[in-house]
Amino acid sequence: MRLTRYFLPVLKETPAEAQIASHRLMLRAGMIKQSSAGIYSWLPLGWKVLRRIEQIVHEEQMRAGHHPMLMPTLQPADLWRESGRYDAYGPEMLRIRDRGDRDMLYGPTNEEMITDIVRSHVSSYRDLPLTLYHIQWKFRDEVRPRFGVMRGREFLMKDGYNFDLDEAGARHAYNRHLVSYLRTYERLGLQAIPMRADSGPIGGDDTHEFLVLAETGESEVFYDSEVTDIRLGAREIDYDDADQCRGVLEEFTSRYARTDETHDEAVFAEVPEARRRTARGIEVGQIFYFGTKYSEPMGATVQGPDGKPVPLHMGSHGIGVSRLVGAIIEASHDDKGIVWPEGVTPFHAGIVNLKQGDTSTDSACEGIYAQLRAEGLDPLYDDRKERAGAKFATMDLIGLPWRVTVGPRGLQAGKVELTSRRTGESEEMSPEAAIARLKAVYGVGV
Repeated sequence: MRLTRYFLPVLKETPAEAQIASHRLMLRAGMIKQSSAGIYSWLPLGWKVLRRIEQIVHEEQMRAGHHPMLMPTLQPADLWRESGRYDAYGPEMLRIRDRGDRDMLYGPTNEEMITDIVRSHVSSYRDLPLTLYHIQWKFRDEVRPRFGVMRGREFLMKDGYNFDLDEAGARHAYNRHLVSYLRTYERLGLQAIPMRADSGPIGGDDTHEFLVLAETGESEVFYDSEVTDIRLGAREIDYDDADQCRGVLEEFTSRYARTDETHDEAVFAEVPEARRRTARGIEVGQIFYFGTKYSEPMGATVQGPDGKPVPLHMGSHGIGVSRLVGAIIEASHDDKGIVWPEGVTPFHAGIVNLKQGDTSTDSACEGIYAQLRAEGLDPLYDDRKERAGAKFATMDLIGLPWRVTVGPRGLQAGKVELTSRRTGESEEMSPEAAIARLKAVYGVGV
């Protein structure tokens, strides 16, 4: 993409309403614009990041054997009355009435709707296990929406639902989701620690939240410092192997890590004092096992092996896709702007022409731009007639991981400059070598 043809409304001044880094930088980098309290339009740069995160979530869910679908944003209230949650959920639910005088709601979550779908089409234990998920916009009417997309009223969420014949199968689904979430967050460049949490209005006895440590986190967390040393890494996991998935869960949850709602000071005191940590955390996902909480009142049963009806064992599993954009920025920024991990960057590299209109620099930039695109990479070419300082400031603000700088002096020696946004280190090399380095970084042609 050429910057002269792109819509990138960057701001020089920090908006007064932005209180945390991610909100400030998303507004300044032209990623979002507030429509009303807690509701945002996603502008082209922000939308690209959102879609990259969404794609990674899809890939890891399907790798785990989960099936994508799409449910509507508006739901009939009668389904929620069946489960008993319509009146219990609270004022965060946006309730509306359609022209037929039917009670409707803008879905904050989808347990009732997915249970209705499954009870209509799944009748035998032979159809199990089954996990369905979607990525869809949700709405929760927060009393005090704040911090930009970190605590908005409208948000994009992946929510998935497992259906199993018995508790053992549902426990395996729970463990499988934990593994898939760990892999997802690591691909996004984040360390999200699973912590014992409170189930809230979803219900159920077993739940873990995934939290990214950050000073601006809403939750107070207590943990054993050893949990920050564990990584899933590149190890291969067989999602059908219950023992292997349970082993990963035990590895990542055997050390103390809890949110303030479930914190137990006596248990925490058993952690060696040198390893006890208290911090703030940003919630980016949560998994639940709640057994037959929804299937029993809604009549979601299957015929068991003995021919008798059996209520389905269920769990639900969410990832805050839009919230992740803010969480990544909170975890990865500096005083110049955003520092995107390679996995979610809106553009793979920026190309800066130091002398727009000069025949040699224009030609070299066009060549690099065309070659990167031909190799399957997505560069952003700053072809504006702007001073160099302004171009560098824009690239630093929007946070692309790599910058290729092309100027007349370097070209005389056959060199361009490749700069890492994260380290600030620059290296002079030929245009061909810079392209080869970027291909290697992003695994193109491997």
